[in-house]
Parts: sequence; C-alpha cells; structure tokens
Amino acid sequence: MTGIPLVTVVVPTRNNERTIEACLASVREQSYPRVELIVVDNHSSDATPQIAQRYADLLLTAGPERSAQRNAGIERAQGEWVLWLDSDMILPPTSVQVAMETAERTGADAVALPERTIGDGFWTACRALERECYLDQPLLHNPRLLRRELLTGAGAFHLGMSGPEDADLRLRLRAAGRRIELAPIVVDHDEGRLTVADVLRKRYYYGRSIPAFAAEHRGAVGTQGRDLLTAYAAHRGRLARDPAHAAGMVVLRSLEVVGYSLGARRGRKDRTGR
Repeated sequence: MTGIPLVTVVVPTRNNERTIEACLASVREQSYPRVELIVVDNHSSDATPQIAQRYADLLLTAGPERSAQRNAGIERAQGEWVLWLDSDMILPPTSVQVAMETAERTGADAVALPERTIGDGFWTACRALERECYLDQPLLHNPRLLRRELLTGAGAFHLGMSGPEDADLRLRLRAAGRRIELAPIVVDHDEGRLTVADVLRKRYYYGRSIPAFAAEHRGAVGTQGRDLLTAYAAHRGRLARDPAHAAGMVVLRSLEVVGYSLGARRGRKDRTGR
C-alpha cells in the first residue's frame, strides 16, 4: 500500500448513542485501504464514548463546540487528507475511495460529498425532498475531504461559529483560489423523526453564529438564499410531483428563517453586549 495516502476521518459527537454506531461502522467498512478514525467527544453523558471506543483509533474529549472538536481531531490526525463527518451520517462503502479518486482526477484541494436525509415521519420526508433539490447544485455543497495542510493555523475551523463553519471554510478556500469538486456519491444523513420544535431549536442555535459569519463574508447570507431559490426553481417539476411534502418543505424553510433570525438577534447581542 506504499504510495496510497492515509485519510483521517474525524467525527465530533455529543450524546449521539442512537446514531454513532452506524456512523463509525460505516467508516470501518470503507473499501479504501488506509483510513484512520478519530472520534472527538464533547463530554457525553450517555453511552456514546463507550460505543466510539470500540471503533476509533483515537478517542479524544474536547469542546465546547463542533469547530473546536474538529480542530482537536485535525491536530492529532496522521493522514495527508482529512474527512470530517457528523455522528448522524452514514458513508456508503466506497465513499472515501470515490472522494480520493475525485481529488486525484481533478486536482482538487477539497471534495464535497452530497447528502440525502433518511429517517421517519412527515417532516423528515419534507427535509429529504429539500435535499434532493441540492444534489446537482455544486454551489450549495461544503467540502468534507481536504488536504490536512490546509486545515492548520488560520485554515482551521472558525471557533466563533457553530453551524456556518462549513460554509465559512468553503468561502475561504474559494477566496484563496483553492479548487473544490463534488464527488459522485451520496452520504446518508440520519435525521431520525424531525419535529417542528427540533428544527426551530437547531436553527436558533446555528443562527447565533450568523453575525460572525456575516462579518467575515459580506453578502454571503443573501447569496446563499439566492442559491437555494435557484435550486428549488431547477427542481420545480420534482416539487410539483410531491405537493404535500413540497408544501411542508415551504413551512419548514419559513420556520427556519424565524429560527435563524431569532438566533442571529441573540448572536448580535452576544457580540456587542447590547
């Protein structure tokens, strides 16, 4: 296996015993021959660390947020490339192989892996329909595999962001002239049984980082919104064929705007003290 680059997979987690085993097992089942697995747990109070210990080459404890966890894992990574996952994601067995082949074939510095939502219930199906609209929209995908040398120092994940940190990284890479490609494979994102309360809580939490993101990337929030509308328009036929879930998708997106807005208001207060 001489000459085959080592890929370090970094998985931040906290109290994810429902999904962590499937996630880590999918990493261990990769067809790519050289994979290191680092799990970075944020002081879980459930069985997450015990499950992770069975799969990880290295189990770390770090926080307080996902960006800090990822950075901690990257600092200990041995691989030339780093791939990060959320602990509710499941990789198809050829994911790392396909991502690395994409990087080699195109000369990319970073590779994005499109996602699809899996889970139960009406609102989860609405989210799944929404993600289907993004699969062929490269501007909406953040990189997930990257040369490790680009993730050190100023290239690390922004510690002031939790939610927009992936988009922040994408924009910084593009501003530096780095090439990002989209791998022809789809990762499963197990969102369980979504509820309206789940959506509002998460978007409020992510929204608290929007002021920091907007300060770093002027106009990026508006651009992201326009790119989303472009994706929906491109897939209007798909949405028309599933009107019930399309209507639910509109409701979810509207609620997300509310959650983001409230979170951003709190984030601005946190930044200014007023």
